[in-house]
Amino acid sequence: MDYITTQDQGSERREQILEVALKQFSDYGYHKTKVSDIVKAAGVAQGTFYWYFKSKEAIALEIIHNKEADLIAVVLQGYRESKVTVQEVVQASEKLFEDYFVFSQQNKYFMRLLLKGMETEESVQSAILETRIKLEKAFQKNIERAAELGILPQKDPMVQSALLVSLLEGMLERWLFNPQQGYSKLQSQSAKQLAKDVVQFEFFGLLGI
Repeated sequence: MDYITTQDQGSERREQILEVALKQFSDYGYHKTKVSDIVKAAGVAQGTFYWYFKSKEAIALEIIHNKEADLIAVVLQGYRESKVTVQEVVQASEKLFEDYFVFSQQNKYFMRLLLKGMETEESVQSAILETRIKLEKAFQKNIERAAELGILPQKDPMVQSALLVSLLEGMLERWLFNPQQGYSKLQSQSAKQLAKDVVQFEFFGLLGI
């Protein structure tokens, strides 16, 4: 028989507060979200919040740092150890972008903060900016490695990664966040279908074929 320990319960409660705070920040903004709003939505006492987190700023920073690590891990799976065939590159790239879109879908509130930003404390704004920079550098690292292996032509990987991230952000904006008419076809696509579209751009735009 399995037993749930007090430590397990505490960990679950902590994660619950983190998820609720993220949704509150995404829906209402940092300054309009009070600790009292978070604890009310989470169904916990205010003292419970301060047991786990020193302040609203502290929980916002933890949210960003935790989600950042998961997002960068998704992107860095595209780092190639050895040269492969074009078909294998296509398959690996489709898997990478599908995982990226799935992560974005599963972490919609975090991606909204990342893409749209948030008026908040300077430390939190800096953390959001740093995450965006790390994301672009992770793609840049993949591109540089692919160029070293002769998979991609030797161009400017900084520009290439910036273009790729801009494309991904534009697609996410319309896929996840924009209810306007004209994007219904895009919004109906799966993560796998979007990944195939991005790979087409990757090979036409980066490989030049």
